[in-house]
Amino acid sequence: MLFVTSTLAHAGSLPLIADIPAHPALWTVHSRSATAYLLGSIHLLPTNVRWRTPKLEAAMAASDVFVFEAPMDDSGKAATEEFMREHGALPPDVALPSLLDAQTLADYDKALALTHVPPDTLTHTRPWVAGLILEVALIGEEHYSPDSGVDRQVFALAHREGKTVRYFETVDRQFSLLLPRNPKLELAEFDATLKGLGTQADELGPLVDAWAHGNADEVGKLVNAELEADPAAKKTLLDNRTEAWAVQLNGMLAEHHTYFITVGAGHLAGPNGLSALLRARGYRVDGP
Repeated sequence: MLFVTSTLAHAGSLPLIADIPAHPALWTVHSRSATAYLLGSIHLLPTNVRWRTPKLEAAMAASDVFVFEAPMDDSGKAATEEFMREHGALPPDVALPSLLDAQTLADYDKALALTHVPPDTLTHTRPWVAGLILEVALIGEEHYSPDSGVDRQVFALAHREGKTVRYFETVDRQFSLLLPRNPKLELAEFDATLKGLGTQADELGPLVDAWAHGNADEVGKLVNAELEADPAAKKTLLDNRTEAWAVQLNGMLAEHHTYFITVGAGHLAGPNGLSALLRARGYRVDGP
């Protein structure tokens, strides 16, 4: 989810020195009227990853319409702020620590120390938001940055060059998928987030490595592995969304444009990935 990482980040700022070359997978979709390039994004990357290969540069230069998951401009930021005002805050007289039992509170204090997030930042946030902030902050401590994320960089290029920009979803749609409806379940999920916090960067590293080597199948396996334990979540967060995007892209491919489409890498690979869904619709799809 791109807005989770790009808007709630509290990233570290220590510089990295040696550049890391990356060659991410790129698919090309052909219809009678249009061409679409599909690039899988990692929303948080180390600042020294260099992924803009000559092939990707040529595809971006050839494209007149750029498509992303959800708005990343000022309208997207405003929509995020509005959603958080409505759904991300606790009542004024309730503090997050007061909702936690003794063990969870101890885990919470450890998480604050580990991520260096100021306690006041989270005092009146709902658990689901606090969990997201802590997860992204810890990854930031490992020098991953949302500003280095592929979608943010591609969006900046599209904006700078005056390209037409479209989106598959709204910001409200993305955050609504994460919004808990059951307060008890929300606290239980926050407790699980705190207990698993230390593994976030370790899990992201192999994903970035597979993506950088253009290993689309491994990227799909790593993304799916995180969701395999919860098939309902996988269906909601991954499969249903990818299917909806395939429907929208089917309509776009009837127009006379060249598209450069940047979405989360997990949405492109595997039997339920966007490339496979488009092949099933009869399009010629070149790539991994």
